[in-house]
Amino acid sequence: MVLPRLLALSLACASVFATQVDLLVPRCPLASTAKFTTQVPSGKACPNTKVDLCYTSKELNLVFTAEGETNFYFNQTQGTNGDIWAYEVMEAFIYKGSDNPQSYFEYEVSPNNITYNAFVYNPSRVRAAGSPFDHAYISDPFGDGFKVDTKLNKAKGTWTSSSTIPLALFNGEDPRGSIWRMNFFRTITGPDTYPDQQLCGWKNTGAANFHITPAFGKVLFI
Repeated sequence: MVLPRLLALSLACASVFATQVDLLVPRCPLASTAKFTTQVPSGKACPNTKVDLCYTSKELNLVFTAEGETNFYFNQTQGTNGDIWAYEVMEAFIYKGSDNPQSYFEYEVSPNNITYNAFVYNPSRVRAAGSPFDHAYISDPFGDGFKVDTKLNKAKGTWTSSSTIPLALFNGEDPRGSIWRMNFFRTITGPDTYPDQQLCGWKNTGAANFHITPAFGKVLFI
């Protein structure tokens, strides 16, 4: 089964220039990787961060890996859909479609395996001052088929979170051949710097603001 998948990957690569996609995501067990090492918006160095992606007919699998971690900083009183973004998290913004979205899904996970799961309403596409900006939360993510498993390796300064998101959330089962918009981020802080954060990202938004959808990358499922 691997050879047909590799052939599909080769064919998809041949069409990259036509579609101008940033990442090709294969069917599991193969995976592709979005890596980033720079801060948003300054472009200064950020600890290595990556997201490995693959899909099945019903699920999107994301494996987040944060390197160079020193604090593993979180608020242990927070639960699902709490303001975990104020501490240390890794994030995925996901939209089914190739245009610049005005609504999209925001997924976050913290070092203590707490998640934030919400659809974002951002009609200005840039979180403009005076424009509506709202969230619709997924109140029972695990009952809805989400999965997450986060492991810390303090000796090596890394933490990894394996996350599964149901594609039905986007009316997106069997996504092969479709282009989606995504971006990935990481926040870094600690007891000596909180509430200030380093903001790191895959596609630089050009501002200290993750919610700038024209900057989202284009992802092709192959």
